[in-house]
Amino acid sequence: MAYQQIIAEVKEQIFYITINREQKLNALNKEVLSELAAAIAFASQSEEVRGVLLTGAGEKAFVAGADISEFQNYSLAEGKELARSGHQNVFDAIENCPKPVVAAINGFALGGGLELAMACHIRVASDNAKLGLPEATLGLIPGYGGTQRLTQLVGKGRAIEMITTADMITAEKAYQIGLVNEVVPQAELTAKAEEILNKIKTRAPLAIASAIKAVNASLKENVNGFDVEIDEFANCFQTEDFKEGVVAFLEKRKATFKGR
Repeated sequence: MAYQQIIAEVKEQIFYITINREQKLNALNKEVLSELAAAIAFASQSEEVRGVLLTGAGEKAFVAGADISEFQNYSLAEGKELARSGHQNVFDAIENCPKPVVAAINGFALGGGLELAMACHIRVASDNAKLGLPEATLGLIPGYGGTQRLTQLVGKGRAIEMITTADMITAEKAYQIGLVNEVVPQAELTAKAEEILNKIKTRAPLAIASAIKAVNASLKENVNGFDVEIDEFANCFQTEDFKEGVVAFLEKRKATFKGR
């Protein structure tokens, strides 16, 4: 599809998605969410894509929140549908994407922006980044998975503190509490995200997808993550990549994986 709110392109098996509303600090609106949903669906299905790099345009913001003007007059039912559709089409879709999604957090990641970053599998932040969930200052709570994913990443106490105080934290603090994987100077942000994805690209794509599925299962109710791991482990044995990996190991050479 033709994108209006995001820039999306595949380069050397990495799918670069840039939210392109720099004047609005890349705030999420309906169009952005719709285009993100389409882009993630493409990444999930495309054999050309081995990984996704998600970021925001400019140096000020990754995503500075949602476009409040769109939902300021919503009813209870409309609010519920806003959250439900966002969960299913974008945030859960990113988390369940079989390709690793790396968030390159440049500047502010607030509200829905931090929720977007937390849905990604790996987070790299620039040293000037500020992260927070300020919804309580609007009489709201996070509605795109923030209460759940923040708790999973940093623990109940810190999650409740961040959400109820609505305070922003620095990139360094986010790194200390496990909210981001890496902190680098802003000039090195894209390169660091690419470095991680380029390393993952050399691994077996089907094994990567199985690993993501199994790790995600550890956090899902009514799902036995150990059983999912056993099934995904077994599935790897019927892949061409497994045979290539073993032969390459025995022949003391680098494996060439094809995702089959």
